[in-house]
Amino acid sequence: MCAQYQFVLWVIKMKSYDNKVTKFSLIAAFGGFVFGLDAANISGAVRFVSAQFQLDSIEQGLVVSCALLGVIVALFFTGSLVERFGRKGVLLGIACAYTLSSLLSSLALNYPMLIVGRFIGGVAFASLTVSAMYIGEMAPPKTRGRFVSINQLLITLGSLIAFIINYFLVKSLANIGWLNETNIWRFMLGAELLVNVVWIALLVTIPESPRWLAKKRRDDDARAVLAMTLPAEQVDHTMDEIRHSIHQEGDVPVTRQLRQLFSGPMRFVLLIAVAYAVVQGGSGMNAVLFYAPTVFEQIGATVESSFMQTIVLGAVAVVFTLVAIFSVEKFGRRNLTLLGLTLVVLAHCSIWYGFNNASYTIDEQSLTAIAEQNVVTEALEPLVGITYDTDVQLKAALAEHFDKSQLPLISGPVINASITIDATFVLLGLFAFLAAFNMSIGPIMWVIFSEIFSNDVRSVALPFAALVQTLASFSIQQIFPWQLEVMGAASTFLNYAFVAFAGLVVMAIFLPETKGKTIEEIEQDLVKAS
Repeated sequence: MCAQYQFVLWVIKMKSYDNKVTKFSLIAAFGGFVFGLDAANISGAVRFVSAQFQLDSIEQGLVVSCALLGVIVALFFTGSLVERFGRKGVLLGIACAYTLSSLLSSLALNYPMLIVGRFIGGVAFASLTVSAMYIGEMAPPKTRGRFVSINQLLITLGSLIAFIINYFLVKSLANIGWLNETNIWRFMLGAELLVNVVWIALLVTIPESPRWLAKKRRDDDARAVLAMTLPAEQVDHTMDEIRHSIHQEGDVPVTRQLRQLFSGPMRFVLLIAVAYAVVQGGSGMNAVLFYAPTVFEQIGATVESSFMQTIVLGAVAVVFTLVAIFSVEKFGRRNLTLLGLTLVVLAHCSIWYGFNNASYTIDEQSLTAIAEQNVVTEALEPLVGITYDTDVQLKAALAEHFDKSQLPLISGPVINASITIDATFVLLGLFAFLAAFNMSIGPIMWVIFSEIFSNDVRSVALPFAALVQTLASFSIQQIFPWQLEVMGAASTFLNYAFVAFAGLVVMAIFLPETKGKTIEEIEQDLVKAS
């Protein structure tokens, strides 16, 4: 509550130009809200989609991760598009494409149509890169970290809203006649459509980035935007800095920007960005976010309870993102990153310990509990009296007695009734991980990306860094169902702990502090460091 109280005080105290920066930043970052909706909605829909289209674990992973394939394609063109059409123009195009994605996904008649819809929706994640670029060029140095962190806040808010929608839809299954297990996922995915239309309407109202305007020799327009977002006495100085930077760099073509990005002076900066992207994408956040109800099923939660737990998860993410917003300028990017990664390692180790000590026994009592959840138990009779030491063994046994249309719907009730586990370690680890991620590497990665790249390569550097993060995230999303099936929950989360630990070591050695500096000052410092 303290972070929320500080947020209210901050809004009240803001001056008119702060209000405008906040408005423009929130609108630009609203793609994060859309992304959060999509991530959480598919986490609830995947079990019902899997049952309807009879998907195996690899196909389930593709339903979730194919959006990131769309991101990968989009990021190859983002750099040239933002240079040609501006940050605002590209954000508008992304919002329109995501509206099409919502329609195709919610109305999908088969598995391929759903994949195509979600693939197109991948461009929404690309909006995080463009909005970070936009906000980084719009906000003043003393508040840039706070404003770029809004990206992550809106992701967590979008996720929370989607978790709430999913929970009430699942809770209403038994009470609403026209809602059933074959169409509930359509309402989950269709909930995004209205938000997409609102985002388009809001984007029309924001100005273009002043740095992009200045690069296009529209100095009067750039000065007008700066006058809206800075105190009057800072406008001339900031405009002179921008002009000087652009004069030194010239109008650099995209191909030359790419060559420069991989050149000697930029290698140190690129190392930091790539390492941060791999760690942020590979530390397991997308497994928890995109498969939240599935994760809670692994500790024995009922279907309804698992959806309820996701709401708590979403609320924790929102609160600790607010903590990041009000800490990033005080404690700095480096300190929060190192603290967050340390907590992530400890959280994943706690999850591993809890799952590693679980066992699963199907007996007469568990059969009764399973039957109460509307599962036909005759196929489970051969498994009565057997104790399984791991979830992998249990799921392999279930796969022998249930087909692909049944398995996604019965796995949760069976695990819920048969598991013996100290869930405290898992729950504590999950919530600690969400808190640590959202107060550190989640939002701060975008702050770092918006700051460390020089003006002459930023339009290709941010999409490239985001591409690396997307590839890491894609690998997590694609293989998570397979990991649960083949490796088990314990080994899966232990892998995430190793990734986070490796990132902690690299960040402790190489990550510089950038708070309170202009983009031009950061550029000079990093060139010296390299």
